[in-house]
Amino acid sequence: MSEHPVPSARARALVAGAYDTHVHVAPDVMARRIDDLDLAGRFAEVGLAGFVLKSHYVATAERAAVVRRVRPGVDVLGAVTLNGAMGGMNPVAVEIAGRQGARVVWMPTVDAGNQRRSHAADLPGAKPAMWGALQADLHTQGIVPAAVEVVDPDGRVLEPVRQVLRVIARHDLVLATGHLAGPEIVAVVHAARAEGVRRIVVTHPEFTSQRLPVAQQRELAEAGALLERCFTTPYTGKVSWPDLFGNIRAVGVAHSVLSSDLGQPFNPPVEDGLALFADRLLEAGFAERDIETMAVRNSRRLAAPAADRIPA
Repeated sequence: MSEHPVPSARARALVAGAYDTHVHVAPDVMARRIDDLDLAGRFAEVGLAGFVLKSHYVATAERAAVVRRVRPGVDVLGAVTLNGAMGGMNPVAVEIAGRQGARVVWMPTVDAGNQRRSHAADLPGAKPAMWGALQADLHTQGIVPAAVEVVDPDGRVLEPVRQVLRVIARHDLVLATGHLAGPEIVAVVHAARAEGVRRIVVTHPEFTSQRLPVAQQRELAEAGALLERCFTTPYTGKVSWPDLFGNIRAVGVAHSVLSSDLGQPFNPPVEDGLALFADRLLEAGFAERDIETMAVRNSRRLAAPAADRIPA
């Protein structure tokens, strides 16, 4: 008997054709449940369109291109996260990623100033993020890159950030906000719009170091951003399921996109994440059309090539 829940056939059908825009799989610098080649095969088997390879430490566009060559039926997409390993707020890293066909640029996560300063605690019983142990090991060795900041003391977006946003706009990449604090996210999202960025995702707003209030989530939705609802955030106990569902309802289904954030060895199979999320949403009373909007329509707005994108 599986140690993890198994998605229903109804849920599988609802998320068919979706992209999972946030997965953590091997090869990586920490243990993962599956590698990208095998995951592509699993996605094909369950009818999912593709996934975005996220790493906190390395760019993944090259690897995504290899997987697409070997598994041409699944659209595997690369990304870059602007942590210390990538040089922080580094427009060169973004330019190279864009030229290699990457699709997503994450603002800093593990090295974000907000993440470094955060004293917020997980809810009792929550599973800690795997990157915490690696960060602690690096710090023990004295390998501590400077915290990556996005605003000055007055809350104004820094020029290197604007430079990165201009590169994102030129390549029509997706901006994801990483582990920034709420006020930083608001500032960066408005700056991104001013610089011509067309697709923006607020990364797991319920995560421990974010915990954006509903009013702030609504402001970001009104600015044109999608709010990312990650399966692992409630599944690992960092937010309650009722609170997550309440946020979705308060901000609006049209402004939410589902992802899994899976790949950890102790969590369910990555290819099950979106369908398991759909089952939870069905149990909570969400309509099938609402789940299809969040899982399929909105993920394709972010990930699919321009010619195939479903209009907003």
